Amino acid sequence: MGMDEDGLDEVARQLAKSLTPGDLDHTLSRITTAAVEVLPEVVYASITVKHSDGSLETVAPTDDVLWGVDAAQYDLQEGPCYEAAVDTAHVVASDLATDARFPRYAATAVAVGIRAQAGIRLFDAPKSQGALNLYSTRIGAFGDLGSLGVLFRHQSAMAIAYAQEIHNLQEALRTRRTIGQAIGIVMERYSLTDQRAFAFLTRLSQHGNVKLNRLAEQLVTDTDSKAGG
Repeated sequence: MGMDEDGLDEVARQLAKSLTPGDLDHTLSRITTAAVEVLPEVVYASITVKHSDGSLETVAPTDDVLWGVDAAQYDLQEGPCYEAAVDTAHVVASDLATDARFPRYAATAVAVGIRAQAGIRLFDAPKSQGALNLYSTRIGAFGDLGSLGVLFRHQSAMAIAYAQEIHNLQEALRTRRTIGQAIGIVMERYSLTDQRAFAFLTRLSQHGNVKLNRLAEQLVTDTDSKAGG
């Protein structure tokens, strides 16, 4: 899978075109789709996300067969997909059937026609980390991901970072709107100015050891429920 500079430039152009900006779900889906479209010998692709509680989740698989294949790796705690998500940043198994590292998982993969596999760590966030899983039906695939793997990881990380910024901005705007609604409710209920209403909510948050945005959400929800009832 070695590639010259012109080839890498072409892949970079294809990735830039494929990994269009969007929300996080859209971005992860585009990453797995682009992996199949752009990377040589990739037949299927998925992303494994490890959450802060240690649980593993498959995201954006390009084929339904991967639900079972990825789940087997999680259950067995064995396989390139599992290793890349929880331990090693870059894992390649060019011939699963004979790979001594994954004897139990290999049977599941080979049974559905998967002969080679690679895992590439995509991101490490405070509350999660994720890996890209590449699957091939050809023995010997992914023997030399080299610069191509690095390039794909870099481009994907940029797209994920952009999507995360959008997500954080949307969350911030939603939080601000909700707190504003809660302030309005308190102003009306207790005949307070906006500053005093905000101070009132802040004290409730501190005394109850509840984040201000959660307190505001609950207040708005309760008020809407009473109004609807």
